[in-house]
Amino acid sequence: MDERIIKNLVILGGGTAGWMTAALMAKVLGKSIGITLVESDKIGTVGVGEATIPPIINFNQALGLNEQEFLQATKGTIKLGIQFEDWYRRGESYMHAFGTVGKNFPFCDFHHFWRRSKLGGNDSSYWDYSLNYQAAIHNKFAPLAQIKGTNLPGLSYAYHFDAGLYAKFLRQYSEGKGVKRIEGTVQDITLRSGDGFVESLLLENGATVAGDLFVDCTGMAALLIDKTLGVEFEEWSKWLPCDRAMAVPSAGSRPLVPYTRSIAHAAGWQWRIPLQHRTGNGIVYSSRHWSDDDAREVLMSNLDGAPLAEPKLIPFRTGRRARQWEKNVVSIGLSSGFLEPLESTSIHLIQSAATRLIKSFPHRGVKPEEVAEFNRQSRVEIERIRDFIILHYKVNQRRDSDFWRDCEEMEIPAALADKIELFRRTGKVFRNYDDLFTEAAWQQVMIGQGIFPEDHHSIADSLSEPQLEDLMHSLKTLVDGSVKSLPDHEQFLFGQKSR
Repeated sequence: MDERIIKNLVILGGGTAGWMTAALMAKVLGKSIGITLVESDKIGTVGVGEATIPPIINFNQALGLNEQEFLQATKGTIKLGIQFEDWYRRGESYMHAFGTVGKNFPFCDFHHFWRRSKLGGNDSSYWDYSLNYQAAIHNKFAPLAQIKGTNLPGLSYAYHFDAGLYAKFLRQYSEGKGVKRIEGTVQDITLRSGDGFVESLLLENGATVAGDLFVDCTGMAALLIDKTLGVEFEEWSKWLPCDRAMAVPSAGSRPLVPYTRSIAHAAGWQWRIPLQHRTGNGIVYSSRHWSDDDAREVLMSNLDGAPLAEPKLIPFRTGRRARQWEKNVVSIGLSSGFLEPLESTSIHLIQSAATRLIKSFPHRGVKPEEVAEFNRQSRVEIERIRDFIILHYKVNQRRDSDFWRDCEEMEIPAALADKIELFRRTGKVFRNYDDLFTEAAWQQVMIGQGIFPEDHHSIADSLSEPQLEDLMHSLKTLVDGSVKSLPDHEQFLFGQKSR
């Protein structure tokens, strides 16, 4: 067994994946290993990942980034959730708002109390009790860790930002911490005799870049994990029928809302992401149900500002590499797999893979046990995210197109089917310790798309009718009062900028 100490890490490919990986590696391991990133300005990136989820806060804090500087550098805005329009039925919408809803009780989530109150005549929406939702629709934001005068959690948030500017920002950070960047295109790859590990990269300019461990951030090209090592791809199109996207930036509009919009159409859905300097738009669709011309027409006729470029077509396959780590190559980003950006998980999967690699970083040679555990964790993570995305398609109640009817009728993974049926019958949903999405996230999508549970937890019957009414009224009053005291989203962004 090779027991050589891992001293040199080579990251092939820049973009968001490459520079996020380089930045975290430099921050944590920069004093122990040498880090080289090879990229070419000639090779473009997909560059549409502009929306994130709350763990990005932890990533930026781990790097020690200043939030004000980060927002200015990336033209960023705040994200409090994702509004889903026309997913349940045309003309209806709901939000997957970050954070909690109402007040969770020991052994029993708040929505059980809400359900009981609905049966008693309460006509309020579930989202009346979501601080994040109410702040989002009123365009309010300020960092708020706790609702004043209570032990109830405050706002949970993430960001919208320009992914290209974020990569540029992290490149400057990484190079400042000693990461060596080499400009060049790979011409050939040398494998080590005996074990087939990658030994070095030969660039078109004749330079050789040797390393002990390689990270493949070459996007859908998957130059190392696929083209060199031949790791197979597991496709999920039977559950996620969309296979193409088209993206276009447009002139920004006001107000800058602190949430992402996901708008369902006849054969897919459209995203709208507000940035300080423009709006990010795109449409994700099934080529079996729409032609590219169909998708382009829908996308371009549903912009809220003038287009700033021609739409960019992005064919894709939904699925994952059978093994994210093979020999001495770890694939991070699109080289490791692809899930459509419905729940803004692409950048998070980069973050979690880089974090997992640090936790599993090999010392004296690559150990098969360590690789196996890394691959197990990455498989479980992406499969559970996959199931959450499938949920949105499966529980739609639209009957206006073949696409939506096909989605509602499709067979789904057994674990997901069980989860939906458990919630439908009992109102209960359980989160595994390593699930990305919380119980509140699952509850919002299922309730938002028309599943009103047949029953509630018996703990919800422990309150008298007056006590239940007082609970619901008090929580709504707390949420409304807290939102009223918040500054406008744009005041937070641009007031902060001018200080």
